[in-house]
Amino acid sequence: MERLPVAPTRDHAPSTIPHRWATALALLAVVSTAWFVPAVEAQQRPDWVAPRTADGQPDLQGNWSNATMTPIVRPRGVGPVLTPDQVRELEGERAAFIEADLADSDPDRAPPPVGGTLTGDARWDAGAGAVGGYNQFYIDAGDNVAIYNGEFRSSLITDPPDGSRPPFSEEGQARLRERMRAQGQFGQYDNPENRPLAERCIMSFGSNAGPPMMPNYFYNNNYTIVQTPDHILIMTEMVHDIRVIRLGTPQPIRADIRPWMGDSWGRWEGETLVIETTNIHPGQTIVGGGASFNPSERVKVTERLTRVDPSTINYEFTVDDPGTFTRPFSGEVPFRAMGELLYEYSCHEGNYAMEGVLSGARAQERVQGP
Repeated sequence: MERLPVAPTRDHAPSTIPHRWATALALLAVVSTAWFVPAVEAQQRPDWVAPRTADGQPDLQGNWSNATMTPIVRPRGVGPVLTPDQVRELEGERAAFIEADLADSDPDRAPPPVGGTLTGDARWDAGAGAVGGYNQFYIDAGDNVAIYNGEFRSSLITDPPDGSRPPFSEEGQARLRERMRAQGQFGQYDNPENRPLAERCIMSFGSNAGPPMMPNYFYNNNYTIVQTPDHILIMTEMVHDIRVIRLGTPQPIRADIRPWMGDSWGRWEGETLVIETTNIHPGQTIVGGGASFNPSERVKVTERLTRVDPSTINYEFTVDDPGTFTRPFSGEVPFRAMGELLYEYSCHEGNYAMEGVLSGARAQERVQGP
């Protein structure tokens, strides 16, 4: 298996950290050997039957988390399933990183350079650039390898079999070139309307709210599911996005109406909730975590949620977007029950920082040029 580097502390040079690991597998948490057996066996109970709601459907309600260190796209040279020894090594490196990051700072250390220092880790650098932002106290990126049907997974994408996304189609390549051309004309902070969705608190980071619902490898990868006989509500803690899935015979909305999270309709197939979503907004992010893209108007996402034990929902997704890729791709993500409450993520509702963001961009242009 490819050797996974440990994420940098703030004193380490960032140039030696491969980006794909700095934002995923390299940041892990250790657990005791005793954790592995019950965690795996919990998803190997074929005789277990999910509890029922008042109307007789499988009960998915409660608070859940899909936080994990397993990346969306599989690194090259790594098989689809990790061994317990590999997992212990990876999660041990995470524990060492956390311990180092939480250590007391040296009171006699030299002052930082003018302008600060980038860490090389996208999460910390995205928070406040080179001058520092979030530290380990605030980050809850996912401490464990994803366990799905008793297997330690090395990626969340499972099809294509190599764990990668398919190549862009010709139409997808043309759309990507057009997007890059447009971005070359206007910067993200040229005006209020161009600011990124997450910075504007319009949508959750990456593809957290979905569809598909993916971990963001940062924090707040938590969800609340509520059921009624004719609706499923899924609240995402990150930027408090809420999906309302209608049950029954689909009554699609017009093609020109494109909500951020699309038009979702669900149905029960035995123990599994199947959700099909179309009409996703073209500015939405699909499958984040370093593997994101904007969908075409022909995108369709199919999700399947099956409660397989008291503390686990198996979540499957398929993204079919012929306007972007040469073929569909699919993945599997475990959702684990939370024993805690979810709290409002208020973001910056009044956009009080917008003046500073835009004026800061103008100041940067005066120094560096537009």
